[in-house]
Amino acid sequence: MAMVRTRDPATVEDMAQAGVEGVVTALHHVPTGAVWTREAIVQRQREVATRADGTPSGLAWEVVESLPVSEDIKRQSGDWRAHLAAWRASLEHLAAAGITTICYNFMPVLDWTRTDLRHRRPDGATAMRFDLIDFAAFDLHILARPGAADDYDPQVTEAARARHAAMNDAARAALARNVSAGLPGAAESFTLADVRAHLAAYATLTPERLRANLVDFLSEVVPLAERLGLRLCCHPDDPPWPLLGLPRVMSTEGDYASVLAAVDSPASGVTLCTGSLGARADNDLPGMMARLGPRVHFLHLRNVTREAPGMPCSFFEDRHLDGGTDMVAVIAAILREENRRRAEGREDAEIPMRPDHGQDILDDLTRDGQPGYPRIGRLKGLAELRGIVTALRHPEFGLKA
Repeated sequence: MAMVRTRDPATVEDMAQAGVEGVVTALHHVPTGAVWTREAIVQRQREVATRADGTPSGLAWEVVESLPVSEDIKRQSGDWRAHLAAWRASLEHLAAAGITTICYNFMPVLDWTRTDLRHRRPDGATAMRFDLIDFAAFDLHILARPGAADDYDPQVTEAARARHAAMNDAARAALARNVSAGLPGAAESFTLADVRAHLAAYATLTPERLRANLVDFLSEVVPLAERLGLRLCCHPDDPPWPLLGLPRVMSTEGDYASVLAAVDSPASGVTLCTGSLGARADNDLPGMMARLGPRVHFLHLRNVTREAPGMPCSFFEDRHLDGGTDMVAVIAAILREENRRRAEGREDAEIPMRPDHGQDILDDLTRDGQPGYPRIGRLKGLAELRGIVTALRHPEFGLKA
């Protein structure tokens, strides 16, 4: 699977040459809370299916990432009922277009959070990174969030004070841009005042209430998805711990098990992101794949390296076969689940997968593409992941499809 985003420089021709079997994309230009129209969906399908010279690409849009859930829905405030109706209408239009796997997330305000989008590694590659001290410096001294000091150990607070004091104005502005890059929409459109306003809207929302709102949302959309033959899959929190005083409710296996049990339907499932979940040392990714496997509808295979024990901690996006997650064990668990599904006769026996993030290498370094979506870095990751699949499917290992 290849991911197509607004600033992703990968073309349809690039994807075809990489051996992509299906495309992951979304209607990024449609405002959150608005309906994805049939016409807009069909237009994107045509774009994916057609090369620049007008000939067929042989590719199809197979996975939506993502159909955004508005902040109003997450809080059950403002226009949330209208946004919910729009989300349901979008599901109907996607089903009519033959697209059946829809990824979404329920992270308040921030879709993902990093402090450095071009962290230079010793070999010259660059990667996205979350530096705990830099983040605390942003939270405590740039954003100046009330009560922020209560969320950090004294050692982190002191290190963040010194880090902020050593920054010039340009470095502080760059850090604020990097953190706000995970806000929905272009980072440049959000001021610190905007961020403070978003946080204030969540000031009284507890994790328990946010989880209840997620269950309420699923109770409204999952029955429709089941009737339409769709598979909804929730992406985990990134990183998987509370930030900026915001609640987080999809960070652990227990979080997923609770929500899946609350709305128990094959139409409600998991986007197993080994990078997001792998930022916590207590998340057992091979075990999670084995135990949650029947409800895993989409896979993000990527790796991160935690730079310190405990949680929260600094981490960076590592190469696909490096980092803290045993990718061979994860893929073995995936193949066992796919074999189990084939034995059951499930139509979704092959779980859509894409090589997520990785590092910018070679020509990626001069393309200024979307952070986290390098063309060559992902191609390298895809080749490595395919190599593991090919080896494990060898008759000697007994995981042949």
